[in-house]
Amino acid sequence: MVTAIEISGVTKRFGEDVVALRDLDLRVEEGEIFGFLGPNGAGKSTTIDMLLDYIRPTEGTVSVLGMDAQADSIEVRKRVGVLPDAYHVYDRLTGVQHVQFAIDSKGSDEDPMDLLERVGIAEAADRKAGGYSKGMKQRLILAMALVGEPDVLILDEPTTGLDPNGAREMREIIRKEAARGATVFFSSHILEQVEAVCDRVAILNRGRLVAVDTIENLRASMGGGATLTVTVEGEPTDEVLDAVEQLPGVTSVTAAGSTMTVACDTGAKTAVLDAIESTGLVVSDFATEQTSLEDLFMSFTTDAPEAGTGPEAAVRTDGDVEVRQ
Repeated sequence: MVTAIEISGVTKRFGEDVVALRDLDLRVEEGEIFGFLGPNGAGKSTTIDMLLDYIRPTEGTVSVLGMDAQADSIEVRKRVGVLPDAYHVYDRLTGVQHVQFAIDSKGSDEDPMDLLERVGIAEAADRKAGGYSKGMKQRLILAMALVGEPDVLILDEPTTGLDPNGAREMREIIRKEAARGATVFFSSHILEQVEAVCDRVAILNRGRLVAVDTIENLRASMGGGATLTVTVEGEPTDEVLDAVEQLPGVTSVTAAGSTMTVACDTGAKTAVLDAIESTGLVVSDFATEQTSLEDLFMSFTTDAPEAGTGPEAAVRTDGDVEVRQ
């Protein structure tokens, strides 16, 4: 199997003082839906620009579909579809004219109306794009990106500007592209969208890769990632809280009135409930919530060193998740 995207030992400096990326290693396999996460300024756009040879690494190599992103940049772009974060349309051209231009540029014989139908704006095909809403313009650029059945789709913030229905339709498009065999690499700050479609995610912070894995494994690396909310009859005493906190797999216990909140491994839930009831308290209700992707994101990006400062990253392995810190 050909690796769709491979970034090896990449560092990118701008001038003498700014290090946008530090020793980045990343592999994305063919057919994956891969989420690329990070706060503003983390280096996501710099990475995407290097995949497309808009900028070049100071050190290291970048390959796409087994081709060197620099030496074979023209061939790479023929096989890659791009929805950039910063895009613009030609106000005086219609939607169908935009897509036909992309078809002609790639030497394809596709029907532009089919592509506009796939992204849900066929009814606006003959309207000038200057009158499109932000969401419609985004769909139009996506239709252009889909020309030629690209092997890799690079989507930068693909759901920004879309209403909930539009975001759901975007997820469906992403799934369909992956189902036909395309690799989808997309950056987003809307974590719920990432969680809904991604096979794996990478978290970039201050130019360093701090985690790469499935969301399930990232949760597991945090101890199972469950929050148990328990409502009891009466109020728990300090003795009850201590008894629960001492259980294996429990990391914290708090109480507010008759409600206890327990951070614990998913497998510790039954033991927590048993411990509470063994003290004489009656459990009237409980609910379990997995650690959100936002919580995971915050845990990996809070107080991390900048790419250009501090010691070189060390790599340790927690189960199946590679964590750099």
